[in-house]
This record gives sequence, C-alpha cells and structure tokens, in this order.
Amino acid sequence: MKPRPRGPALVLLLLGLLGLLALPMAGPSYADAGKPTVALSKAEAAKGADVTVTGQGWQPHALLMLLVCGQSDPDKGVIGGTNSCSNADGQAVTTDGKGSFSKVLPAAPPPRPCPCVVHVATVQGEQAVVDTELKITGHPVAPLPTATGDGKLAVLAEPRLDGSSSLLTWFGAPPSRTLVFTVGNLGSAPVKDPVFQLGTSHGVFAPQWEDRQWKGTIQPGRKAEVKIDFELSAGAHGDYQISLQYANKLLATEPWGVDRPWGVTFFWVLLCLVVPAAVFRIGMAVVDRLRPRDPKRAGQARHRGMRLPDVTVRLPKPGPRPGERKKPPAEPDQGPQSGTTAALPWFTPDSAPTENHPNRS
Repeated sequence: MKPRPRGPALVLLLLGLLGLLALPMAGPSYADAGKPTVALSKAEAAKGADVTVTGQGWQPHALLMLLVCGQSDPDKGVIGGTNSCSNADGQAVTTDGKGSFSKVLPAAPPPRPCPCVVHVATVQGEQAVVDTELKITGHPVAPLPTATGDGKLAVLAEPRLDGSSSLLTWFGAPPSRTLVFTVGNLGSAPVKDPVFQLGTSHGVFAPQWEDRQWKGTIQPGRKAEVKIDFELSAGAHGDYQISLQYANKLLATEPWGVDRPWGVTFFWVLLCLVVPAAVFRIGMAVVDRLRPRDPKRAGQARHRGMRLPDVTVRLPKPGPRPGERKKPPAEPDQGPQSGTTAALPWFTPDSAPTENHPNRS
C-alpha cells in the first residue's frame, strides 16, 4: 500500500493553530482609548432644563464630577475656578469597565455670566478635565477677562506649609497655614499680579477653589517666592489636600493632616459630668428644705450636740501649809447616798450638766 503524503496535512494543521492564537487578538482592545471625550444631548438649553452628558475614553471605574460653569471656555478652561460653577446642582458619576458614562445634568445657571461649559473632571487618581460648550437661554453673557501675561509659570521647588496650631485650635478654632512655593516665569513676557487658584479637598470630595492674587511682577527667566495664607472651617480635622493651579494648570499638591480638636471633646465630657452633679445637689437641697421637721427629734439632736463627755476631772487636793496642823480625815458617811454628786470647782450643783439633766430652753 502506497503511503499518503503528509505535507499538506501539516500545513493545514499549522494554519489552524495560528487561527486559534489570533482569535483573542481580534476582540476589542481598550489599551489605546485615546483622550477622554464628552458629548451633550443639546448644545443650548433653558435654565433648569435637563441635559444628558455622555463620555468615552475615560479611565475604567473612575469617579467624575459634572458641573455647569460660567466665565469659561473649552480652550482656556474655567477661569474663575469652581466658584464660577453651580456647585449645588453638580452631579457625580462612575465610569463603567470600558471608561464610558451617561448622566443627566440640570442646566442650572452659574453665578458668573456665560460663555458657559459643562466641566467634567476626575475626582481621584490621574487628573483629567474636559470642558464642553453649553449655551443657557436667558443667562447673561460677558467677555472673558484678559489674562495677565502669557501664564507660563511653573513651580521650581516643592511647596511647604508653614505655621502651627495654637491652643485655640485645640478648642475648635479654624486651623490656618501658609502655603510657600517658588515659581519661575518660563515665558517671554512678564507676569504682573498673577491670580492663583487655591483648592482645599477633604477625603474623596472635589476641591473647593478660591482665587488668590499675589502682588508683584515676575520677569521672564526670573523666579519669586509666593506665600498664600488660608484657613479651614472651625472644628475641621482629618486628612486634607491643598492644591494650587494657575491658568487652569495644576502646579502642585500638598497633603495636610489636621488633628482633632480634643479640647471640645474634653469640654463636652466635663459638661456631661458637672451638669448632672449640680442638678442633683440642687434637687437634694430643695428636698431638704421642703421636708417636714419633727420637733422631738430636733430637740434630741440639739441635746446630744451639747452633751459633755462623761469623764470627771479630779484635781489634786492642796497640801497643808507650813506650821499648820493636819486635820484628821473625816469619817465616811454610812447613810444612804444622796442623788447629788460632788460639785466641780467651776460649776455649781444647779448648773453642772449631767447625763440625766433636762434640756433648758
């Protein structure tokens, strides 16, 4: 019997194995997701109308914050920080495993005039921000403020927090610090009186931004040390993060662990112990005042309080004087004993207190 050729069979077997290896590679891949994008269901909406915000290309399972902000531009960002946004009507959303999301956001009028945008930013992890233009019907419109310089500032040294807590902070006073950092002008034009945005965040919450203007001019190629004072709310404690940005660019972040105001806790514990004790003492005094008195027991109490101890003090008898004859001792009286006792030198028989003497009023 003539053997069959095995060459074509081996070739087909190898092609089948290559096809099986190539099957997983043909599925969807999210490695090259690209830049995150945001789309709106409508480009113009009335005040308070619902706008559906969808996004793709974000990090999987990332927490995002959605805000409607005024005085903003998709290219320049939110110029006034989150103070220009309607923070009370913001929405939070978590992306799915593919980095996509869909959320209904009310077109609440922001505190600053338009141009307005829908500001989408990550709360934790890698910083990613996307601004999409939105027109709000009936909301005032004003031109964007002019920038001071080209905005090419960079932090040259690691920032630090100067200051310490005082005794008042231990009792709930607002903790305060000074953010000190060194910036350099990397542009070709001087930067005069730059306005920095200082943000404070607690835990997983988004930072609250405040505009802080620094007085001075930074020439091209020069550096300057900037100090910004700030404080938290009264009684604040826990882990905080201080962020600094300029021209919508994050320059630095600094953690800050604020101690708990134990003085307030000690005050409340002391109050819970002192107030019940004071109320108990006042109540007992009132009950003692209102309780009826027994005159017999009161008299006995006074009598027992004035009783003298039952110990008789015996004084030595004086001896005979020189030249005086000694008298013979008197014979003891064999008759019945009288009910009286020998009087002490400083008491008379009628006034000496005894155990059976009646109480005199």
